Amino acid sequence: MNATALSFVLVSAVVHAYWNLAAKRVGFGGVRFVWAHYSVSAIAVVPIVAVVLVLGLERPRWSWMLAGMITALLHVAYAIVLQRGYAVGDLSVVYPLARGTGPLLSVPAAVLLLGERPGWLGLLGAALIVAGVFVICASRSNIVKPVASPQALRAGVGYGALTGAVIACYTLWDAYSVTTLDVPPLVYFGIGTIMQSLLLTPFAMNDRRQVGQLWREHRREVLIVGLLSPVAYLLVLFALRMAPVSLVAPAREVSIVLGGLAAWLVLKEANAVRRLVGSAVVLAGIVAIAVT
Repeated sequence: MNATALSFVLVSAVVHAYWNLAAKRVGFGGVRFVWAHYSVSAIAVVPIVAVVLVLGLERPRWSWMLAGMITALLHVAYAIVLQRGYAVGDLSVVYPLARGTGPLLSVPAAVLLLGERPGWLGLLGAALIVAGVFVICASRSNIVKPVASPQALRAGVGYGALTGAVIACYTLWDAYSVTTLDVPPLVYFGIGTIMQSLLLTPFAMNDRRQVGQLWREHRREVLIVGLLSPVAYLLVLFALRMAPVSLVAPAREVSIVLGGLAAWLVLKEANAVRRLVGSAVVLAGIVAIAVT
């Protein structure tokens, strides 16, 4: 894998883990929190996109707008499905399925649909990363203790898998947009973020009182997520221009390793051995991808 692309993905993973720690401190908000940080991202990126369009060597094309609109729809679908999953299922079921299913689906899809040929070592690395993510996210207590009800289990599995499928879809679409359609990553991200904010505005405005409370109590978290999540996402978009999605998608899951370690070291959560074992498996996968 291209060394620059890998470094972009790894830096993105660090930033992603940090803003997810900030997001975890927000105890309420749901879609309204998603709308709030999308809106902060949109406000921050609009002047940058304007400069890129004015100074850019390429003339804007309608295909750029279409690509941005489709990624916005996919990301909004992701946010809504994930929030619905958390509402009706257990976090310990939905989260690992969502994070692990995304690269699990996107890797073979990239091979079949985009014609990528990452090689056996790259595929082995991708498989190791996915396996390590499942080790980190799967809690022993979830195995020995059943969830609240069979209905909650089915709902968690269903929405977790559906969330992962949406992740795979937007990952593949992002790769296609910034490579085949040649949409500049900054412009692509800007269009998508603005559309995401607009699409979620009706949901957010259903309860303006809660939006106000969210801003008063968690302004810092909204700003951290709104300003850092674009950095993490843009680094991945640039990486997709230099390396195949079948390698980039699983490598992104390093953020789960960092998040798991931070949950143990910072938030004092349990299962340190499981987190370390899973991290070692993911690290082996990254090494395999790096030498591909």
